[in-house]
Formats: sequence, C-alpha cells, structure tokens
Amino acid sequence: MILNVNRILHTPGASQDFHFEMDLSDLEFGGERPVVHPVAVDGRVYNQAGVLLCELQASTTLRCVCDRCMEEFDSPKTASFSCILAEEKQDQENDDIVLLDHDEVDLADLASTAFILDMDTKTLCSEDCKGLCPGCGVNLNREACRCKKQVDPRLAKLAQLLAQDDE
Repeated sequence: MILNVNRILHTPGASQDFHFEMDLSDLEFGGERPVVHPVAVDGRVYNQAGVLLCELQASTTLRCVCDRCMEEFDSPKTASFSCILAEEKQDQENDDIVLLDHDEVDLADLASTAFILDMDTKTLCSEDCKGLCPGCGVNLNREACRCKKQVDPRLAKLAQLLAQDDE
C-alpha cells in the first residue's frame, strides 16, 4: 500500500491513519509456510513538530509446528514497527529513517519487512512442552515413555548390587 503524506508533510499536528491487509502466505520459514491468514496492518503517520513519525502494527495467526513435539498449533503473531519518514537523509548512520519517494511511502514494504524480521526462530506449542522421547518417539505430552530404562554401562555393577538388595 502506497501512502501519500503530502497532506500532513508540512502541517505540524496533522496525522493520517491507515489499515490494510497483506498476503504473506508465500513466505517460507524453516521449510514451512506459517502465514495462512491475511496479515492485518494498522497504524498512523503523524507530524510531530515538523517530523513525520510512522507507527504500525502487523497482526495475524500463524500455523506453526512445535520444535519439540512436532505437533501443529496456531499462534497469534504481532509485529510492531516505528520509523521517521524524511524527504532526504541527514544522518547516514540512523537506520530508523525511511526516505519518502515523491511524498510517498510503501507501507506494505515496511510492514512485511518488520513482520519477517520479527519471526521467531524457535516455536513451541507451550513453554513446558516435553517433546518426543528420543528412544521410542512417543509424544511425552500425551503419554509416558515406553522405553525400558537403560543402565549407564559405567554404573552397571552398581545397578546389579541395588537389584540384589531389593530381593
């Protein structure tokens, strides 16, 4: 979505709200395409003492696969972004400044970049997910492990002594 800010560019105190939806379903993260719903973007560009500030928030629900138990789950996702909009860049070191192109800014580009950079590298269905048993592969969130307890070979003699004491 291209937004023309000419109306508020030279009017301190003026603002312009925006809302649009983006389709990011073709984006791939970790071999998956988690963005299955449209991404709703809401925000505002406002002139504060002659400086244009842009604030936006991109929200959707992601379809994720848990990194521990491999179960699919839905996860709400919101990414926030703010920047300064300028006609020319005075400070080459400041990455928070976005240049206007003929008094226009591509909000979809800003929102998609912010959303992508805010994606989690690890997804868990819950903080206390127990994952899969490395031996039998059972989901430990649903049932107990079916593996026979293996004795560390370094402690085998001790295990035999403990078994004799139990008899």
